[in-house]
Amino acid sequence: MKESPKSEHHGTLTSTISAIVVDDEPLAREELTFLLKAHPDVHLVAEARNGLEALHFIKEHEPDLVFLDVAMPGLDGLGLVRKLLDKKIKIKMPHVVFATAYDQYAVQAFELNAIDYLLKPIDKGRLAQSVQRVRRLMETPAPSAPNAPSSTDALEDLLRTLKGRPPQQTKLLLRTSNHLFLIDAQDLIYATIEGGLITLVTKEMGGESNYRTLEDLQANLDPNTFWRVHRSYLVNLNHIKEVVPWFKSSYQLRMNDKKNTEIPVSRAQTKRLRELLKL
Repeated sequence: MKESPKSEHHGTLTSTISAIVVDDEPLAREELTFLLKAHPDVHLVAEARNGLEALHFIKEHEPDLVFLDVAMPGLDGLGLVRKLLDKKIKIKMPHVVFATAYDQYAVQAFELNAIDYLLKPIDKGRLAQSVQRVRRLMETPAPSAPNAPSSTDALEDLLRTLKGRPPQQTKLLLRTSNHLFLIDAQDLIYATIEGGLITLVTKEMGGESNYRTLEDLQANLDPNTFWRVHRSYLVNLNHIKEVVPWFKSSYQLRMNDKKNTEIPVSRAQTKRLRELLKL
């Protein structure tokens, strides 16, 4: 992919943090590398489009820090971490900061295991906190006690936590006209919440869900398929019929239901829409 000239750590007051950015989305890589320009002590040595490229660059450069996208085709972020933790590979383990679109279960796992993460779109203040945290870890001597926890232990705990992730729902309950229907999750076009009630919409019908919040519903669906585009809407990416430009560089999504419902994309999610659809 992309490599920068190799640099050496100079004996200055603030040592350089060598870093690699790993993300399959070009715009996401561009955004993060741009934000990192505000941190002259971070030297970007390479950019990778997937886990396999990242593994190659990590072997070659032995970076201090890797900004790692969670969801990527092929070898994803968690798969890369598993490889790096494999003692047979014998690679120096870098500090890892995960980057992810909101996934309630993954975020809870990061927080439970004290793993640093950045939510997309990345906030520059939050990025600064991550860089400062890595610097503190680099400047702190490794624990000498044999049973003292390390960052590697935290990553191993994270993988164990995520391995126990509850299975994603394949069927959803939909209540309409005093009837209860079971629908395939993939047939759900969108869900919306109003007045504390969640409505599920498919091509054939619409009705009330037994879930109480969109967060709970989203946590039980495939995060690569269902996207929270607005605080009141969860959409199935496979059922977006048209992207409609709206005012002030925003968009609406015309869905593939009978009414061709138009759903607003919040300002916070507009950047991700552009990345997903290469707008």
